[in-house]
Amino acid sequence: MAAIYSGIHLKLKSPQTSWEDKLKLARFAWISPQCLLPNKEQVLLDWCTHALTGRYNQKVEFSQNVLEGLWCYLDDLLHSRKLHSLLKQGKTISLRLNMAQLLLDRLQECARVGSKSLVCVSTILSVCQGLLSSPALSSVFTTKYELIADLLAKLSSLACRELQQPLLTEPLMTESVTCQDEAMTSDLDSTQIEPIIESPSDQPELVANKSSPKPKENLRAASLFEVLLQVLSCYLSVQRQQANPNRVFTMVTNQLIQPLVLLRHLLTSGEFAPSHTHLRLRQQLSRDIRLKIDSILHLALFPSEHLTYYKEELLPSKEDSGKRGPGGAKGPLKPVSVILSKLSAQGYCEVHLHYTVKSNTLSLLFKFFLESYGKGRGESEEVHRMLCFYFLTRLVPALDVCLDELSPAKADQPVSVPPGQKSPPASLCLPESWSLALLAVESLLSQALSADIYNVAADRIRHGEVQLKFYRALGQMLINHAQPSIPAWYRCLKVLLSLNHLILEPDLDQLSSSAWVNSECMEARVQRARQLLACSLLQTYTKLRQLPRLFSELLSVICQPALDNLRPPLLSEGVSATLRTCLLDTPPSQGLEICSLVLESIRRCILPDLLKEERETEKMEIDGGGDNKGENKEMKVDQEREDASRKLFSLSQLLHGVMFSLKTLDSASPLPIVRQSQGLMDEMQQVIKELLLLLLTEKAVKANISPAPRTPRKGKKNLDHKESEVSESKIGALWEQKTQEAALLLRYTLVEVDTLFNIHCSKYTSLDSAQTAAASKTEDCASVLTCIESLLSGEIVPARLQPSCSPMSCLLLKLLTLQQMKKVLLDTPLLSEPSTAALLNRAAHFILSKSEMEVSPDGEQAWDGQIASVNASSYLVAHWYIVTSNLPLIAPYLSGEDVGCIADVLVSSLLSSQTDGGKDRPAGCLTVSLISSQLLQSAVLAELPSLFSATICSLTQRFVCVLKAAHVPNVSPTLLKFQEKGIGAYTLERDAGQPPLSTTIVEAILASSKTGEMSVLLTDTQSKELVNLLQILTDLNPDGMNSEDLSSIFLLLFFTLTSTSSQSDQKATDPPESGDDARFLVKLLRILTCLLEGRNFQSVLKLIHAGTLLQASVSSLIWHSNNGGFQATSSSDWLDLIKAVQGFIRSLVQLIIIRNSSVRLNLEQFACYLTSKEMASMQIVAPSLAVVSGKPDPGASVLSVHLLLASLTSFSQAMTSNLGRSKPMDQTLTQMLTRTTAALGPAVESVLKPQTVSQSVIQPASVLGQAFVVEVVTVMLHCELSSLSVEDENKPNDTHPTLSHMTLYQGCCQQILKEMSCAHRPLDFLVSSLHFLSAFYKAVEKTRGEREEEHGEEKKGRKELDELYVQILQNVHRLLTASWLSANDVCELEPAVQELLCHLVEKSTTGRFNLLLLLIREGLDTGKLRAGSYREVLSAVIIIKLLSCCRLPELCSKALWLIAPQIISAMVFLVKSSTQDVSLTLSFTVPTVMSMTSLLRQGEGLITNPHHVILVLGALQSMPLDHLTPSVYQSAFLAVHEALFAFIQCHPQVMLNAAPSFLNVFYRLVASIMQEGRQRGDSDTDSDMYLQCSRLIERMYSHIAATAESFTTLSAFMVAQYVTELQKVTLRPDVKLHLTEGIYRILDLCTEHDIKFLTAGLQMGVREVFNELYSSYTHYHKAQRQGEDKYTV
Repeated sequence: MAAIYSGIHLKLKSPQTSWEDKLKLARFAWISPQCLLPNKEQVLLDWCTHALTGRYNQKVEFSQNVLEGLWCYLDDLLHSRKLHSLLKQGKTISLRLNMAQLLLDRLQECARVGSKSLVCVSTILSVCQGLLSSPALSSVFTTKYELIADLLAKLSSLACRELQQPLLTEPLMTESVTCQDEAMTSDLDSTQIEPIIESPSDQPELVANKSSPKPKENLRAASLFEVLLQVLSCYLSVQRQQANPNRVFTMVTNQLIQPLVLLRHLLTSGEFAPSHTHLRLRQQLSRDIRLKIDSILHLALFPSEHLTYYKEELLPSKEDSGKRGPGGAKGPLKPVSVILSKLSAQGYCEVHLHYTVKSNTLSLLFKFFLESYGKGRGESEEVHRMLCFYFLTRLVPALDVCLDELSPAKADQPVSVPPGQKSPPASLCLPESWSLALLAVESLLSQALSADIYNVAADRIRHGEVQLKFYRALGQMLINHAQPSIPAWYRCLKVLLSLNHLILEPDLDQLSSSAWVNSECMEARVQRARQLLACSLLQTYTKLRQLPRLFSELLSVICQPALDNLRPPLLSEGVSATLRTCLLDTPPSQGLEICSLVLESIRRCILPDLLKEERETEKMEIDGGGDNKGENKEMKVDQEREDASRKLFSLSQLLHGVMFSLKTLDSASPLPIVRQSQGLMDEMQQVIKELLLLLLTEKAVKANISPAPRTPRKGKKNLDHKESEVSESKIGALWEQKTQEAALLLRYTLVEVDTLFNIHCSKYTSLDSAQTAAASKTEDCASVLTCIESLLSGEIVPARLQPSCSPMSCLLLKLLTLQQMKKVLLDTPLLSEPSTAALLNRAAHFILSKSEMEVSPDGEQAWDGQIASVNASSYLVAHWYIVTSNLPLIAPYLSGEDVGCIADVLVSSLLSSQTDGGKDRPAGCLTVSLISSQLLQSAVLAELPSLFSATICSLTQRFVCVLKAAHVPNVSPTLLKFQEKGIGAYTLERDAGQPPLSTTIVEAILASSKTGEMSVLLTDTQSKELVNLLQILTDLNPDGMNSEDLSSIFLLLFFTLTSTSSQSDQKATDPPESGDDARFLVKLLRILTCLLEGRNFQSVLKLIHAGTLLQASVSSLIWHSNNGGFQATSSSDWLDLIKAVQGFIRSLVQLIIIRNSSVRLNLEQFACYLTSKEMASMQIVAPSLAVVSGKPDPGASVLSVHLLLASLTSFSQAMTSNLGRSKPMDQTLTQMLTRTTAALGPAVESVLKPQTVSQSVIQPASVLGQAFVVEVVTVMLHCELSSLSVEDENKPNDTHPTLSHMTLYQGCCQQILKEMSCAHRPLDFLVSSLHFLSAFYKAVEKTRGEREEEHGEEKKGRKELDELYVQILQNVHRLLTASWLSANDVCELEPAVQELLCHLVEKSTTGRFNLLLLLIREGLDTGKLRAGSYREVLSAVIIIKLLSCCRLPELCSKALWLIAPQIISAMVFLVKSSTQDVSLTLSFTVPTVMSMTSLLRQGEGLITNPHHVILVLGALQSMPLDHLTPSVYQSAFLAVHEALFAFIQCHPQVMLNAAPSFLNVFYRLVASIMQEGRQRGDSDTDSDMYLQCSRLIERMYSHIAATAESFTTLSAFMVAQYVTELQKVTLRPDVKLHLTEGIYRILDLCTEHDIKFLTAGLQMGVREVFNELYSSYTHYHKAQRQGEDKYTV
């Protein structure tokens, strides 16, 4: 064997040995340790590579299997652990250099389309991976730069082919507007680009007969991208080592740029997302590859050494005089031309992808260029900016976007077409895809704006406005080739506007027309982009104080002939909101000037056209126009009138929006402004009169013309004549309708604004006052009434338009009537007129329009709140909004029938919304159901007694209708009564000669309280209807109900509780499938409990005793339980039902005691029922009775026991909480407590005993739940202790208090101590156990304390108490260290633990307290934290926090605060240690900081040394606030904020010395919320969390400003820190609002010297941010504060 082993080398070289045997020998030699070959690893590698080289050089021949075997053998060698361990040990092992070329050739074969490689691709890739995994082996590629570049190029091409392969059988899109519209700009920050991964749907089979190898292909593709990432990393390191940047540039542009940019696009584009899923390409892997590609392109194309070359190519000679490098001829003289020529070349990708790849890459290259060359120092900064600009001018034409002669490419000649390329003619120079081109242009312009490369002043003074000319040319191109259906077109214009408003100002009219007034596309994304552009226009011209100029252009566009009949809404909701804000920032004179411009446009452009057309019509009729020519002319006139009326309405809408947004006049307004306003109102009134006169004149003309018959023609022409007549009348009515709407809108605007001016400004004279100045007062009053009369009679609306009055006209008439009603109500003398009341009633009836309210719409209609958008579908919503928002005004003048109609609509809309679920509701829009919901939840409804009562009546009637339709197995007198006369809010009152219906309901309740049987059976549908009604009733305030309403609804609901059941309750063999019945009862009980709190509930108790209500409710529920009604109820629903029952009992018992309503009688009745023999027998033998009765499941009886125990418990708790009111009351309650405790004792004992049922052991306690049993025992213990406290006052001192169930309590205590911390326990059990231990310790302390006078018992009792104290402490400590408790669980346990600690230390001796302090000292051990046992330390930290809030005996308090400094020092050290592990932030660091905060708060005035307080700031400084999840960040933020707030609030004396340290910590909070609250592209689900943090920052700023003496000298420092951070991010508007309001408080502290210091000392970019902040501060905050100071004492 030794000879064989030693001769392997010869056999491998021997030609006689077959290649199959050679391969076997080589494998054996590698794995066998007995094979002795000198330098075996190198020999075998050389043999394998030599054999492969010989095979491909055709020097050696062997089979395909041997070839594959050799490659696999080489792969195994390169991946073997043995080889890598030898390399790590320093052994020299190398490969032949020709191995690199061999691999490159194989990859070339694999990359060829249609070629079949002789070797599996995955094997080749694995070999490459093995080579690159070791520096020693990868040297075959890395020693020669060209080889590694060639490897990267081939792998990139292979990856591109793989990504496109799954989609080759599908038609590829030439452009994708939807996929790339919103995502293109993400190239601005390549580190944030994530591929869109979608699940492939309906992917076609690529090869139908080769479905099995697909998993292998996917694995191969996945390994391909992993190898590609490895090659990218290796290449990047080699590229960085190259000393010649020109060589790198040439290599990348010649070989790599095309495959790399194509690969990057395929990885980024959503179009190829199915390929990512098909190839199992992980998102993180894709992102890493893209980052590597970006680094390669960035470093290779734009190195710092090439700055000279870029300057030579881009800058004109005058821009770069004296700055050219001497060695320019050796390098790439024109790098931009080279790059663009490579990107524009054809052939490196599919034709349909070429433009997409190029457009994406251009914006990426500009980003890299800005990062490399965009920043300079001193004088070179401007040169760098111009360099970036000229690079931009080369990129834009590369998108095939043709600019006119204003472009600097022609004006200044540095931007010339590269040699060898011909510029296409302007007419043909259009991009292949406008959507992609505009997205790329938007990206380029946005980057230019962000990089601040355009300095307007420098461009004008030193560069001949070259940038302005270029941007203007670009803007003209965008406007001349408008693309209003593409959102990116609007965004490009918006960026140009942000760069400089002068860019677009020459074309402002075309811009307003194409992008605002006449934009036709109504797609949501386009509308959003259009709205943003319009808002940006308004904001820009507001800042320039040129808003009238913008409106002048806008008005000229509106008055131009419309392109079609359907213009988009001029003022959408967003534009209206921006307009309101802008007008508030505009001088009043300019706002009035805008209004005058609108009126002038109406008078100059619209009214003459309407009047001229009217005259032409009259002339035509006089001359005789019966022929077709006259008819056509009349049709043309009407069409022109329709166009004019549409323009009139647009102008009216604009004027309405402007006037409603102006600042109102007040007594401080300058007199010229008042006069200007007066003139405007007069002019507006005159225009309105002319419009109304036009409509009335048209009415008269139509009346005169209509009788004149025309001679009809015969045959078909007669029919045509009739059709033209119909069309003519329709068009005529349309223009009149639009004109009428405009006139009414103007009149409504005039009346509203005139009234507002008159109220607030004493210098202003109202139009009504001016008209009636010479008349008497009675005539003045009569004029107002006459105005209302004219509105109600329809005199304003022409008679021919009244039957078909448009929805908007109806709404405006109602608004005008409402305004006149307000005038009447403000006039006290007028209200006393006899005719006024009747007229107000008519006006209110007209506003309500009952016939319109009763119309049921098809589906849920929506309204955006704009008057101009009211139409037939949204009219009902707008009408309902007006009615509900003005209810206090019109409700007193409505009849009972009208109020009932409002209530019916209110209830019906709420029910429909519950049925529909509010689906498909547009965001920010109003619906009838939404308005109704807001009305129901507001306080207004309760202030309207008639409407509130009508709503109760409507709900009651619907309730009764459901009960009428229910199945009644037995004759029910109550339902018979319902069916006889119905029921409403008032029908429960006593009728003459008949017993009241309430008596019948009370009788039914009394019968139910005795038997518990149900008389009404409800189906599931009926139960759901009742639940919907109950949901509405939940939102009603019971204090708003009168006695009759409250009595009727309460008795009806209680009848439903005691007399209804689901039909499945009667089927013992078919239990209900869900817990709907239990959920229905829960909701019913909660509403009944809420109604108990009504101030008029005493009226119910006059009809029925409270004890009867208690008994009936419990008996009905027990009947449900005994009949299997709750068998299918889930545990959560059952617990909700138990809590609802307990809440009802507590509230009703509390009501009985507080109102002293026959206390003994009612409580005695309920106590007798609960402690009766039937109930006692049910408690004790419930399981056995279940077996005897033949029921298979005793759960029903156990649930009855649960109900009974819960009732007893809540009854006892309510009585215990009311002890101490008076001695007679205490005596009564003590007697009741004794009875209930006596009943609870045997019940609990029977529950704790196991029962044998059907050969199995049942533990009732396990069915009821341990937590509930412990809670019952705790209530028992509290009852006995309370009774003892009351009895102690009446007994002599020598008596010994005893507890009747002490054995039971001791057993429970031992069991709890045994089980509480030994294993995982439910949280409710732990809370109940802690409450029990608190009560039990108090009981033992009380009974032991009374026995101290007996010497023998004293020592025994004290020892017993000490043992219990130690046991409880140890168990609590062990519980808090349990690993199965989460952080949230610990937080929920803290109140119960604190209550227990309070009882332990309330009368604690110093010896016991020392044990507690010793426990704390052992817990605060840093060694445990380092060892990973942080929970033991956390337990001590929590106990410290809770202990600091307890009331301590004097000696114990002194001991605690004596060692408090040492505790603080220890916790500071713990915080600093724990911050090194970020995973401990939420679980340990935050609770420790909160514990220190508690010590600071409670130690106010007790911690005397300031040094120990300042130590906490050091711990806060180390608190992690970066790179945290939102929930962890919020917890850490709140902890630090509360600690800082404790400093300001409780230790102000420390702030004098610690202000800098305090501000450093606070600055970390500010910086962190700025980072977390920045704007993000994705949907932010944690916005509320960050908003809350920003509010806290604002509050802290205000507290700092309030303690100005500590921070006066540091205010400028705080502002500088704030603006420095603000300059780095773009904040969300809501977050920025609160932070800005906070920093305003600090600016209040800054002196003029501080402001000058900040202006001079801040850097350029930060200084601009500060200037903007300070200007807004002086404009808004400072002016407001100075106005408030005038009224401050």
